[in-house]
Amino acid sequence: MHRSTLAIALCLLCASLVATLSGCRNGQENVAPENRSSGDESLAALAVKDLAGRLNISAKEISVLREVNVTWRDGSLGCPREGMMYTQALVEGSLIVLRAGNDQYQYHSGKGRPPFYCENPVKPMSKSSAE
Repeated sequence: MHRSTLAIALCLLCASLVATLSGCRNGQENVAPENRSSGDESLAALAVKDLAGRLNISAKEISVLREVNVTWRDGSLGCPREGMMYTQALVEGSLIVLRAGNDQYQYHSGKGRPPFYCENPVKPMSKSSAE
């Protein structure tokens, strides 16, 4: 009797863990469907829009320095956070570098995810020859 109770408790714990982790995406926050690219806006345009909001400036004050296809080393998409675990597989994605004033900002994307600002970026494994 004691073993079956323990087995049920273990199953419930595992189910709860799976449900919790299924809401995570590579250690990043979930992005609501309404914030995903609808196909009409480029990744760079989405990044510019986000940065303009962050800095409270006009999008016209931001220039796109670079937008390249890259291969990220893992599921962190080049933006690992301490204490997080990521899939250890190569991930195709994009690197977007923006300039506002004298500062540069990196936005990363991959796995169908819209670009996100990366404060402490890690270099991708490879970049396309378009850079």
